[in-house]
Amino acid sequence: NQVTTQDGYILSLQRITSGRRGESATGGGGKVPVLLQHGLMMDGMTWLMNSPNESLGYILADNGYDVWIANTRGTVYSLGHTSLSSSDPAYWNWSWDELASNDLSAMLQYAYDQSGQQKVHYVGHSLGTLIALAALSDQQQHVSMLRSAGLLSPIAFLNKVSSPLTLAAADVFLAEALYWLGIDEFDPTGTAVHGLLTDICKLPGVNCYDLMSSFTGDNCCLDNSSVQTFLAHEPQASSTKNMVHLAQMIRRGIIAKYDYGDASDNIKYYGQATPPAYNVSAIPDGFPLFLSSGGRDSLSDVQDVRRLEQALKSHDSDTLTVQYLADYAHADFVLAGNAKERVYGPLMAFFRLQDK
Repeated sequence: NQVTTQDGYILSLQRITSGRRGESATGGGGKVPVLLQHGLMMDGMTWLMNSPNESLGYILADNGYDVWIANTRGTVYSLGHTSLSSSDPAYWNWSWDELASNDLSAMLQYAYDQSGQQKVHYVGHSLGTLIALAALSDQQQHVSMLRSAGLLSPIAFLNKVSSPLTLAAADVFLAEALYWLGIDEFDPTGTAVHGLLTDICKLPGVNCYDLMSSFTGDNCCLDNSSVQTFLAHEPQASSTKNMVHLAQMIRRGIIAKYDYGDASDNIKYYGQATPPAYNVSAIPDGFPLFLSSGGRDSLSDVQDVRRLEQALKSHDSDTLTVQYLADYAHADFVLAGNAKERVYGPLMAFFRLQDK
């Protein structure tokens, strides 16, 4: 399944219409659709990397949902564009602002239409949670197509990020933004990024012995085969502009649109000297949210998540479910062997409450 965004990016969606018991979802066949949105440097494979008993994409299908798996622009299955090639610098001129305003709305509209205009449950991991929070707080019209949002390892406020590697990278991006923006595509396997990591890993206090843990925190429950599958398929490319945008959030502690770094440029794009902020508190109090965070997560830090929960405190108690797993880190939410019992079971119970 392919869908084209309003700015011309051609995105791939995978669909799992039937579980292993075989009842399939035909258009409008009564199954409730779920859209799964991966995080940064990942793609839709995130949801299928473990065995069928352990991977959320398969588990949802086995439980009777019509599963849609998103792949955002720049990832291996979504490199198409109506007029640009991914080797054109202009192809990479976007940040997560566009993922929230364009990619999410296009994929959500498509899943909604294909499933007979049934409202959609959303599940995001990492950057996939930020995209949803931004879209919801902007009150975009496609929010009316959503039933609920499950946010795993939620990212909104980023100024308490505890990973020394991530903090050092953020400082480099901001200090050398002009150089990095000239690279356009942030390819984690390319020479520029390799050089960046090599330099950062020499800094005092940064331990790169286990690169994955250096970013995500100390994951409790990954088995070796899922990590090997992950490393074979990921990390996926992003835009450098997106990385600079995240670095701005880490250092400023606010959720706002991309800052062009110059008042006149910001005025050109936004009509004001500073980028507009996203107001998470504006998410409708009756909109059902499920937040699941981990105590060892160095990207979705406990203090930052608490600040997000504070911003949502006017939510009705029956529409905000908060789960905290003390031993989970960032990758556990999508790769842990026990996530089915610990995260996905409670998430589906939450969905069933909204499906009544």
